[in-house]
Parts: sequence; C-alpha cells; structure tokens
Amino acid sequence: MDYPPELTEDLSECTPVYEDLPGWENDLTEIKAFEELPENARNYVKRLEELLKVPINYISVGPGRAQTFKKE
Repeated sequence: MDYPPELTEDLSECTPVYEDLPGWENDLTEIKAFEELPENARNYVKRLEELLKVPINYISVGPGRAQTFKKE
C-alpha cells in the first residue's frame, strides 16, 4: 500500500517497511543553510523528498525561530 489504510483491521495486516540511513554525530543547532548540514543529514532530507514526492522547503535544527531556515 502506498497510503494509510482507513480500517483498523487493514492496518493490523500491514507490515512496516524500515529503511536505515547513516546518521551523524554533529550538533546542528547553529546551522543556517542546507549546504552546512553534514552530508548524511543532507542525504536524509533528499531521501525524504524522494519517498514523499514533495520538496522539503524548510528545515529546523532546534526549537527557536532562528533555528529554521529555507532550503535553497
């Protein structure tokens, strides 16, 4: 299925598909641009875009307003 089932019975029959991606250890809270993200973080965002079939325009690296930036 490429959409969430509506019925609980149908959902109980589903098997989730997991995909492991390499992570990163860096503190991202001071990053202000997509290009500054570690390579694995950039690859993670790109993979999400592929799976969701939509562009990700904004990235947040913390709870503050200044910690959200536009991906250009």
